[in-house]
Parts: sequence; C-alpha cells; structure tokens
Amino acid sequence: MKFPCRLDKFISHLAELPRSKARASIKRQAALVNGEVVTAFDFQIKQQDEVVFQGEQLVFLGKRYFMLNKPVGYVSANSDELHKTVFDLIDEPNMSDFHVAGRLDIDTTGLVILTNDGDWSHKITSPKNNKFKTYLVETQEPITDDSLEALREGVQLHNEKALTRPAKAERLANYGLRLSICEGKYHQVKRMLAAVDNKVVELHREQIGNIKLDENLAAGEYRLLTAEEIKL
Repeated sequence: MKFPCRLDKFISHLAELPRSKARASIKRQAALVNGEVVTAFDFQIKQQDEVVFQGEQLVFLGKRYFMLNKPVGYVSANSDELHKTVFDLIDEPNMSDFHVAGRLDIDTTGLVILTNDGDWSHKITSPKNNKFKTYLVETQEPITDDSLEALREGVQLHNEKALTRPAKAERLANYGLRLSICEGKYHQVKRMLAAVDNKVVELHREQIGNIKLDENLAAGEYRLLTAEEIKL
C-alpha cells in the first residue's frame, strides 16, 4: 500500500472488506480520521493518520516478511479451489496483498517467503540477480560423477532451447545431493534430474540467496524475517 491512499481503499484493505461495503460504511459516518468524521471516499490518508472504523482503530503494519517451512500438500498460491495454500498456514492480519517470493510445488517442502514488498521479492527471485536457491534432493537412482558434472555445466531440458545455467552440485550420499540453481524454470530441479536420467523422489529447499531456513521451524511453522535477513 502506498501513501497517500484513498480512504475507501485503506479501509477495504485493513478491514478486509469489499470496496463497496467500505464505501457504504463511510457514507454512514463510520470512519474517523484524526478524530473527525470523514464521508468522502477519496479522502487522502497519510501513513501517520489515525483512522478509526466502526469503533476500531486500523493500523497499517507496513512491509512484512515471513519465513515458512512449507509441508507437503500445500500450493504456493494466494487461493486455490482444489488444495490448501501456504496462506492457510499463516495466522496474521491483513495478508490480502501478500505474495509468495519463490514458489514451491505441492510435493516440495522447505523455505518459502511471503511478503507484501514487491521490489524486495523481485531482488531475490529474479534470475537476473543471480540469487541461488538451494535444494536437498533425494533421487531414485544413484548419483554418478557424470551426472554431477553435467548439472554443474548445464543440461538440456525437454522443450528448452538453451542449456540451464551452471549449477552448484554436491553429492551428499549415493541417492542424495545438494543442488543450487539461479533460475526459476517450471519444475526445474525435477527436469534437470530427468535430463541426467534420474528422478526426484523428495525435494526440500533450504536456502534462497543468503536466507537460510530456520532449523527450529517445524513443517508448517513460520516466523518473521529478522532485520539482518531482510538486508541479506
């Protein structure tokens, strides 16, 4: 939300009401700005103004950033008709303008960031900024030296013209590796393993850029990012 902001938009957002209902209430003198009744829908609200609506003060909480340990079975979307979404796990006010910074597939677990700061999320998700996303991968077949080298150099994905960008690949076990990529193609990790004749059995994201998933967060738990993590 940018300031100055129309009164009807401010109330609609913070009270989580349709704009039409917010306007009807404003018309019925349900809104006070700095102690004065305001009935103009387009009255310009400044961030420091005190707004009371239907007897309750509305407070704009500003830009917020949440780290979530996403479990299996949740989609990275604001709403979905068939599945639960990551937002069903977040019990916080005024989440209507939040988005997922770095989506994960429904069967992939790990680090998801939710924020209402579009400029910030673009910095950590745009491939142009070369921010690596790191995954722990369990595979169906053993991980060979040749497959590691191919992943590091770039592989040819199905229906893609160019090779993937060079990845960081570290074998952790016969059937496990840590893979870091700085792109965001559709199902990229799964397709990269398919390109080296393997298959992903389990996939977990542990890091985006320099932000690491808090090991104290159980699946489905979340917390605010620290000031230092936001700077990262």
